[in-house]
Amino acid sequence: MASSFLCSSVQNRLLQYRAVPKALLCFTLCYILWFSLSLISVSGQSFACGDGASSFPFCDKSLAADARVADLVQRLTLQEKITFLVDSAGNVSRLGIPNYQWWSEALHGVSSIGRPGAKYSTDIPGATSFPQPILTAASFNNSLYEAIGRVVSTEARAMYNMGLAGLTFWAPNINIFRDPRWGRGQETPGEDPLLTSNYSSGYVRGLQQTDSEDKNRLKVAACCKHYTAYDLDHWNGYDRYTFNAVVTKQDMDDTFQPPFRSCVLDGNAASVMCSYQQVNGKPTCADPDLLSGVIRGEWKLNGYIVTDCDSIEVYYDNQHYTKTPEEAAATAILAGVDLDCGFFLSNYTEGAVRGGLITEAAIDKAITNNFGTLMRLGFFDGDPSKQPYGDLGPKDVCTPENQELARESARQGIVLLKNTPESLPLSPTAIKSMAVIGPNSNATNTMIGNYAGTPCNYTTPLQGLTAVVSTTLVAGCVNVACGTAQVDDATKLAATADATVLIVGADLSIEAESDDRTDLYLPGQQTLLITEVAKASKGPVILVIMSGGGFDITFAKNDDKITSILWVGYPGEAGGAAIADVIFGFYNPSGRLPMTWYPQAYLDKVPMTNMNMRPDPASGYPGRTYRFYTGDTVYAFGYGISYSTFNHRLVRAPKQVSIPLEEDHVCHSSNCQSLDVVEERCQNLAFDIHLGVKNMGKMSGSHTVLLYSSPPSVHNSPKKHLLGFEKVFLSSQGEALVKFNVDVCKHLSVVDERGNRKVALGDHVLHVGDLKQTLSVRI
Repeated sequence: MASSFLCSSVQNRLLQYRAVPKALLCFTLCYILWFSLSLISVSGQSFACGDGASSFPFCDKSLAADARVADLVQRLTLQEKITFLVDSAGNVSRLGIPNYQWWSEALHGVSSIGRPGAKYSTDIPGATSFPQPILTAASFNNSLYEAIGRVVSTEARAMYNMGLAGLTFWAPNINIFRDPRWGRGQETPGEDPLLTSNYSSGYVRGLQQTDSEDKNRLKVAACCKHYTAYDLDHWNGYDRYTFNAVVTKQDMDDTFQPPFRSCVLDGNAASVMCSYQQVNGKPTCADPDLLSGVIRGEWKLNGYIVTDCDSIEVYYDNQHYTKTPEEAAATAILAGVDLDCGFFLSNYTEGAVRGGLITEAAIDKAITNNFGTLMRLGFFDGDPSKQPYGDLGPKDVCTPENQELARESARQGIVLLKNTPESLPLSPTAIKSMAVIGPNSNATNTMIGNYAGTPCNYTTPLQGLTAVVSTTLVAGCVNVACGTAQVDDATKLAATADATVLIVGADLSIEAESDDRTDLYLPGQQTLLITEVAKASKGPVILVIMSGGGFDITFAKNDDKITSILWVGYPGEAGGAAIADVIFGFYNPSGRLPMTWYPQAYLDKVPMTNMNMRPDPASGYPGRTYRFYTGDTVYAFGYGISYSTFNHRLVRAPKQVSIPLEEDHVCHSSNCQSLDVVEERCQNLAFDIHLGVKNMGKMSGSHTVLLYSSPPSVHNSPKKHLLGFEKVFLSSQGEALVKFNVDVCKHLSVVDERGNRKVALGDHVLHVGDLKQTLSVRI
């Protein structure tokens, strides 16, 4: 009673200040209270199918998983079933089933966000915090995405064994970074569907795959979110709780859906989370076509569909999509929702059954999907210490190897945007004094971004640089908002130092969930600080930008006094060490931008609410992302330079591909621009491209090879799109052969105006850097 009263009081006070869903407001404070009242000690951790319940068939590991789940479901009353429709799942003591909290997060490491999320103890005081996904994606390294996932899942299992975390982690965020203002772009792998697809499937495999011969077994369960076409939080009076994203079939199927498709089909993700907003007039969590039709029907999801937190309440209270809460509950379950992050289904599902809006069989179907996932995780297999991964514990968290991978991930992602000859790398012996200036110079929390936990430790940029040379810090701004820059002290320092490093950018006060940006300029007086310091500096000036999204830094790009520019994303717990590694040449930068950096003028033509990817010349709308945008950029998608020069040469590639057609096909007698992608027709339509790559520089280093195609101008096709990428390490003057396998129907197809995938007939231009090869696709 006391906890209920406190929740109500807190909720009412907060509602005076912000019109958002009630349960969202109460999440944090109410659950701190709830958890403190119901916390079970680690030593007293309970688990399903212990000694007292082991006789039930659903606890019998020799039975098939489906049979075990069916046995469990039929033993439950309606009221008990309903408690398993929500993330704070209830316990059934008579069956030996304890409470289970579904909501844990692992965006870039085990996170303390959730209900209650991961907790920490004296045994495990922190977990490895990797860079935000936007920087990890910039590595363009598929093996790295999976390696990070494996480490995160190992640490998650270790914490689960200690009673400090769950087994179901709602990550990764694989929404397309469509608009540079989006506050959550930092959580994503960027703007390209292929890169995002590769990241999602790789990270999910790393999280989920076990060493078991049983391929159905899960190490932890991942979740692809937020389905779908979600990329606006709070901008110019619009918010995610009421926004209706109007999306064409063409844009849906060739931009927004591919990452989710890959996450489910290639990554075998155990879950998909539907989003808050509407898509074409329907809430995603109430749309049977998107949920039951696509995720469950077309993609055959082996797992559960969960709502974003309070999404059902949102479409009832905020969007007024149904007349009664019981209708809202029934609509979600019938659409395909299995689990509600929130309390809505626990409050209104029984009334929906009593009112004839939904049958108990529909509830059985939903909880069967939920229990099936827990069964794959071993939740019903008894004592976790006696299961696979049961020996994991504190010794497996924050290991030196894990922390080194966090540092390596940051190094691989850092993008060198500008480098005047003989500027970087700096010599550790020649530099006797270094000025370190800027609001992110000694950043800690800023480096790990959002959806983070407690890191193993921090190496700030200042600490990383100080470990190599003598440094002096003048922040120049109190914070990144930089209301008033302390220019005088900063310029005096820069005028006497052998080199100056300016570390600026953003943090969660500038770009975050529920907070989209309004412009593309560096915040406050940062530009003034940078310009004046560069003007006064005695030695080289290195500008380091810490951010999720890009900025219009045309002024710095064109300023000869600013000799080098680095973008370092939000680089994780070891970010400072990685920055120093790059600046001093201990690591040769190889990152590439995973998103376009636009000029400020772009925003004048593009409201965030316009979801169209393709340009509209009639209205002056310039399109979005490198695939369709027709205007000038500050820095382009895929851009990034190195301390070495790499040359490419074409070793082998076909000049023509012929597609076999049945004799009576209409395209034998008509001039067809494209052909439907049909499985029978697409067999044996793949070929290899071999590229020679040579490091012409004096430094060893990795090189990212990006293979693009510019398709024929049919069906409003992209001006170019990414077919594949490979990361290769080359010693000085070293050479390597890089092979790409190109599937004509998969890689050279486009989506037409009706959302159908077609092979475009005509000349496709394949290109890597300045190297180009025309490929003719004919019948």
